[in-house]
Amino acid sequence: MATPYKKTTLSNGATLVTVPMAATKAATLLVFYPVGSRYESPTLAGGSHFIEHLMFKGTKRRPDTTHISKALDAVGAEYNAFTGKDHTGYYIKIAAEHLPLACDMLSDMLTESLFDATEMEREKNVVIEEIHMYEDNPMMHIDDLLEEVLYPGSTLGRNIAGTKETMTAMKRAELIRFRDLFYRPSKTTIVLAGKLPANVAALIKKTFGVVKEPKVPQPKSFRPLKIAAAKKEQSAVRITYKATEQVHLALGYPSFGYGDNRGPALSLLGSILGGNMSSRLFIQVRERRGLCYYIRAGANPYQDVGTFMIQSGLTKERAEEGIAAILEEVRKIRDEGVTAEELANAKEYVKGKLILNLEESNEVADWYGRQQLFQKKMRTPDEKMRLIASVKLADVQAVAKEIFRDGRLRMAIIGPFKDAKPFEKLLSK
Repeated sequence: MATPYKKTTLSNGATLVTVPMAATKAATLLVFYPVGSRYESPTLAGGSHFIEHLMFKGTKRRPDTTHISKALDAVGAEYNAFTGKDHTGYYIKIAAEHLPLACDMLSDMLTESLFDATEMEREKNVVIEEIHMYEDNPMMHIDDLLEEVLYPGSTLGRNIAGTKETMTAMKRAELIRFRDLFYRPSKTTIVLAGKLPANVAALIKKTFGVVKEPKVPQPKSFRPLKIAAAKKEQSAVRITYKATEQVHLALGYPSFGYGDNRGPALSLLGSILGGNMSSRLFIQVRERRGLCYYIRAGANPYQDVGTFMIQSGLTKERAEEGIAAILEEVRKIRDEGVTAEELANAKEYVKGKLILNLEESNEVADWYGRQQLFQKKMRTPDEKMRLIASVKLADVQAVAKEIFRDGRLRMAIIGPFKDAKPFEKLLSK
């Protein structure tokens, strides 16, 4: 599963990572910037996500969105973008013969977008409707609510898209100043994966490589988060009333950030507890008790901390029973550990999923891009699998004991409830 890569620094400070893949006729260009919602001021809440939208609205050479979409659609390309709390990414996946178009297009969008004032006001309504879409879909919205209660008072607990109020009031000049702080060559990670031509470096140098580093100060970093015990007046439970037939639940604990050496053990713990249809939670909560349709568990890292989340859709009449059953499994795995058979199966599961994912050039680009962005050391898939294989039973239990500590658990619920007290009692048992 070896996937060689080459990393170079362009003359303007941008980082280029190239990953050739023999068994494909496609190529993916992915560009990362280290900025997301946790970097925003209160008046710019949702600004990183808004910037992502506006990058598709026209440039000097391609004055509106149709000039962008028609050119890419004409060659069957896949293209999109995504915003997180600590990063923003843009990609074009395309037939390898059209890679020059992808390089020219994405560099043009990311360095020459107009941010037309009229277009911005129109797009605000689009973003507000996207916020409504998430709020109307409990499965999509529940993780936002969990991190609000898990990280109170921190920008890490803020909704990535902001609010209707912040979007309506956002000023063009302030947004552009924020963009220009982070969208600069020295902050740019460019990844190319797939069938790459011999002149791939030249393609990047004549597009992204000609952008000049601005003569303005580097942006300030976020303030690293210190996990503190909840204050007495703060509830560990966040309830959002909605007349649903199914109770949507998220249970969460603070966990580890990118690059933490306990990460491999944590991924295996998530797999055993709730990573697939043979996991403990799936068997005990769905199959044996019939309390839910879906249930899953896993970790999401940030630079300084992470979130270990268990998410489920429970039968509303038996919601408390379902939560109790989940907590029983969490405490059991913390106090008793996992079996040798479970650990061996989890290692094979993680390996198999990794192999399947890395069949695609976009997944390979994402693999290397995130490592370059967030970790000091870049690892190949083979190196990652050796780390997974080296995890011992004691490592998994040590991680479970560290994360699943009493007093650190938080809960978010969307459903036909208004009183948090019965659920708070469940957490205190």
